[in-house]
Amino acid sequence: MKSSIRIASGQGFWGDLPRAPLDQVSRGPIDYLMLDYLAEVTMSILQKQKMRDPNLGYAKDLVEVCDEILPYLVERGITVITNGGGVNPEAARDRIFEVARKHGITGLKIGVVLGDNILPRIDELIADGHVMKHMETGEPMSTVRERLLSANVYTGAWPVVEALRQGAQIVITGRTTDTGLTLAPMIHEFGWAMDDWDKLAAGTVAGHINECGAQASGGNFLGDWRNVPDLTDVGFPIIEAFPDGTFVVTKHEGTGGMVTRETVSEQLLYEIGDPTDYITPDCVADFTSICLEDLGNDRVRVYGVKGRPATPFFKVSASYLDGFVAFSTLTYSAPEALQKAQAADRILRGRLERLGLHFDEIRTEFVGMNACHGALAGAIEPNEVMMRVGVRGHDRKAIERFGKEIAPLILTGPPSVTGFSGGRPKPSDVVAYFPALLDKSVLTMRAVVDAC
Repeated sequence: MKSSIRIASGQGFWGDLPRAPLDQVSRGPIDYLMLDYLAEVTMSILQKQKMRDPNLGYAKDLVEVCDEILPYLVERGITVITNGGGVNPEAARDRIFEVARKHGITGLKIGVVLGDNILPRIDELIADGHVMKHMETGEPMSTVRERLLSANVYTGAWPVVEALRQGAQIVITGRTTDTGLTLAPMIHEFGWAMDDWDKLAAGTVAGHINECGAQASGGNFLGDWRNVPDLTDVGFPIIEAFPDGTFVVTKHEGTGGMVTRETVSEQLLYEIGDPTDYITPDCVADFTSICLEDLGNDRVRVYGVKGRPATPFFKVSASYLDGFVAFSTLTYSAPEALQKAQAADRILRGRLERLGLHFDEIRTEFVGMNACHGALAGAIEPNEVMMRVGVRGHDRKAIERFGKEIAPLILTGPPSVTGFSGGRPKPSDVVAYFPALLDKSVLTMRAVVDAC
């Protein structure tokens, strides 16, 4: 057993800072690099890509990243764990094997975790009595069956652990939990048991800190953000983990940003419901038990985490088509910019009503006034205001007709339009989210490891 391991965060979402993975493998010692690419809506995008081309369906940025970092992985013995496989981990593996051959690298072992994509099994599961009700509305998934785009189960760390045990240096998963990408190497290296709930909860907390990249090391910081040093060269967080479940959050020396009790605390609160009941496939973590100690020099110790047994369910993240949406903007300048934009909104709504157009929802924001805080926004007199209008509905023709009513406001509405960007808006698909629960007993995950 190693006395400690260093697990670096290299991406917090698909589209995060492109240079971060290379910085993490090249600017200091690490043992593992986790790359988090997936969000709920990402799975539906990837599924649509795969439907158009069976060779797609993964985060293509992952291949570009591997092209940069593979030589460092081989030279320094770094292992990568990523959910960038999306809905097609095997295709991602094959592309990375191509990259390895380009670099003259042989013997590279890549593991893929399979089984989280249940879209092909939906009819079978429903027929077998697995209703999979919407977690908020109680609506059964069968009511949106014909409109489903994707359906993936949030699996945990253990299939990744199996791939690591088989010697994989890169592990590519589908919809594994973000926290599982960091927890898995801790289980693997320290030999934690499946029912060691406190340690599993500690690893889950570490994964929660790592999952959003530089948000734990000074990025998007609500505290004294003006004095966060050198975000131009921000360093992403690193978890320095120990066998007893304690760990230190840090970053590479010489990089920007900062790791303090405050930055770590903010990330701990990110996307948290009941802090006593943070549920994952691996355990239930109690975030109120977390203790933080600021050691200085960009090092924060985390200890005391308590956990409870995992639930008998997996969470299903499904998406389905739910109509169409279109957005458009006009910018009005001072004087009386807000009043002009408000008048334009009234005129637009009146014209849509005269046309007999009906929408499930029509929403107007005045950017520069209330787009962020809505009704809570105070009274101000901005120099310019962007009127942003969106409509949503199931009648595509009505959405298209809305798009033809924006540009005419330039000459037939209030004065001082200074910006009309993007041309006539066109309808886009609305992708709705359908969260549900599925009994763990009906799902079998597999870890398959191959070498180039």
